[in-house]
Amino acid sequence: MSKPALTNNISAFPRNFWTAISMEFFERGSYYGVMSVLSVYLVLSKNEGGAGFSKESVGVIKSTITPLLYFLPILSGAIGDRFGYRKVLFFSFFTMSLGYLFAGFSTTYITVFSSLILVALGAGFFKPMITGSIARVTNESSSSLGFGIYYWSINLGAFLFPLILVPYLKAISFNYIFFMASIGTGWLLLLNYFVFREPTGSRVAKPIGQVLTEMLTVLSDYRFIVMIVIYSGFWIMYFQVYDSVLWYLKEKVDMSGFNHLINGVLSIFMDHPNWKFDAEHVTVMNAGAIILLQLLVSGLVRNTKPLPTMILGISLGSAGMGMLAISPNGWIFLAAMFIFTLGEMIAHPKFIAYVGIIAPDDKKALYQGWSFMYGVIGSGVGGILGAALYVRFVEEMNRPSLLWITFSMIGVATIIGLLLFNRFLAPKK
Repeated sequence: MSKPALTNNISAFPRNFWTAISMEFFERGSYYGVMSVLSVYLVLSKNEGGAGFSKESVGVIKSTITPLLYFLPILSGAIGDRFGYRKVLFFSFFTMSLGYLFAGFSTTYITVFSSLILVALGAGFFKPMITGSIARVTNESSSSLGFGIYYWSINLGAFLFPLILVPYLKAISFNYIFFMASIGTGWLLLLNYFVFREPTGSRVAKPIGQVLTEMLTVLSDYRFIVMIVIYSGFWIMYFQVYDSVLWYLKEKVDMSGFNHLINGVLSIFMDHPNWKFDAEHVTVMNAGAIILLQLLVSGLVRNTKPLPTMILGISLGSAGMGMLAISPNGWIFLAAMFIFTLGEMIAHPKFIAYVGIIAPDDKKALYQGWSFMYGVIGSGVGGILGAALYVRFVEEMNRPSLLWITFSMIGVATIIGLLLFNRFLAPKK
C-alpha cells in the first residue's frame, strides 16, 4: 500500500474509531503499568514499600483475577449488544478506576484482593466493547488496517507506561502506580460521555437467557474444547512472565553487564547515569518486540498452515523458557525473553486465525469468544502452580533450573498434544 493510500485510509476512519483506539491505549497502558510490577510489589516486605504477602497467596490472587478477566468477555459482549456499549463502558471505567484507587490505599490481603477483583471485572467488560466498536466502523477493505492499529495501540500502551511512568512513580511509592492507573482509566468516563457515540445497530432483541443458552452449545464441540485445553499449556508458561519470571529477575538474575552497557550509551548524553533493568522492563521488552517485529513475523508465516505454525511458535516459547535454566546471567535472561516473545508472535495470531477457520460459519464470533478460555485455564493454573514451584525449587531447594525445565516441559507436552490433535482430531477443513 502506498503512503498516500495508507494516509487516505487512516483519515477515512470515523471519530468513534479513534475514540475507541484512545480508550484502548489508556486502559491497556494503565493495566500493564500495574501488572508489570504487581507480583513484585505484592511480595516485597513492607519495609521495602511492598505489601508483604507470601508468594503462594499472590498466586491465589493472580489465579483468580486473571481468569476472571479472560472469562468475562464471553458474557460481556452479549450484554453490550443487549443494553448498549456506552452503558457497559461507563460501568467498566468506573469499576476499574475505583478498583485501582482502592488498591492504592489498601494494606491488607483481603482489601487488595477485593480491589483487584474490581479491576478485573471492569477490564473484562471493556475489551468486547472496543473490538465491537471497531468492527462496526470498519468493513472488509478497512478491517485489517483498523485492527492492526488497534493491536498497536495495545502494545504501545504496554510499552510506554511501564517504560516512562512506572519507574518514576515507583521511586516515590508503589501506591502511585495504582493512582496513575486510576486516573488513566477514570478520565475515560469523560471521553465516553462527551465523545464516544453508541455504534449503529449495536443492540439486539435476543434476551440474555437465550444468548447464554446459545453460548453453551459450543461445549458440545468436543474437538474445539480439546484444542483449547491443549493450547492452554502454552499460556501456563506465558503467565509466568508476570509472576515467577519477575521474582527470579529480582532475586537471582545479574543484570550488571546490561546495565553497564546502557549506562555507557546514556553517558554520551548525560552525566553519571544510573539506569537499571527492573521488573517493569520485562513488559517493555515484550511489547517493544511486538511493535517492531509483529508485522514482519506475520508476513513470514502468512501462508503457512495454522497448527504447524502454532507448534513452531510454542517450540520457540518452550526453548526460551528452558534457556532460563542455563544460568542467572543477564544476557541469557534477555535472550530467553526475546525468544519466548518471538514464539508468542508466531503462535498466537495463528491460533486466532485457526479458530476462525474451524468455527461454523454462523458461529464465528461465538467461537472467538470461547477461545478466550485459553487464558482462563492458563492463568488459573499458571498463577498457583508458578508460585508453588517457585517456593519449592528456588527458595527451598535453591535449584531454579528445575523450575524453568518444568515449565519448558509443559510447553513440550503442549506440542505433543497439538501433534496428536492434528493427527487424530483436527477438522479436515
